Amino acid sequence: MGDRNGPPFKLKDMENNKVPQHVAIIMDGNGRWAKARGLPRIAGHRAGVESAREAVNSARELGVKVITLYTFSTENWKRPKDEVMGLFGLLEDYIDKEFEKFAKDRIRLMVTGDIDGIPEPLKSKLKKTIADTAENYTFTVNLALNYGSRAEIARAARLIAMDVKASKIKVDEINEIVFSQYLYTKNIPDPDLLIRTSGEYRISNFLLWQISYAEVLITDVLWPDFRRKDFLEAITWFENRQRRFGG
Repeated sequence: MGDRNGPPFKLKDMENNKVPQHVAIIMDGNGRWAKARGLPRIAGHRAGVESAREAVNSARELGVKVITLYTFSTENWKRPKDEVMGLFGLLEDYIDKEFEKFAKDRIRLMVTGDIDGIPEPLKSKLKKTIADTAENYTFTVNLALNYGSRAEIARAARLIAMDVKASKIKVDEINEIVFSQYLYTKNIPDPDLLIRTSGEYRISNFLLWQISYAEVLITDVLWPDFRRKDFLEAITWFENRQRRFGG
């Protein structure tokens, strides 16, 4: 990716205006960024919050409708407790600082994942913000939080089995469209563009069902260094892709 400094870009600067509706990001490289600077890992996560803020602002400015940020996976519980609690603290601080902006700019907050597994008081703040912004449809910030795609798919299968047992749905009515309605993401379109930072070529149990036809961009830029210009380059790259959807 190129130079991350420069003036703000605008939608009119894009050549084809084929802006993706939904951009999903695996925000990777915080730990390596901190280690390279002799800093604790939480410093990398703190710097990563600023990258998330820029990504959200850039996506909204360009006309993207949904941005999904892989914030905390079900596997991240294996990390040291102080790092986990530090991550939740940073997220709580982000919600506190951004709530008024969300309400003012008609930004809807969603969470994809098991929100009940999140400790207090973050859980309460998330639920309140989700409820208070539920009618905002201009732009959606979707946090993949306490999320794992395999767990999500297994959960959907259980819910379908329960509805079959309760005679709410027939087995022969189950298809891809019906199945999608049992996923956390039932109210948003599937991602058009998946970005992974830090140069790792892994999906990491992220939106396995939903990214079936997403364009995938891997960048070597570590997440704390990923800024507005990098986001623009990703969107420009997407514009030049020919999406065939298997056809």
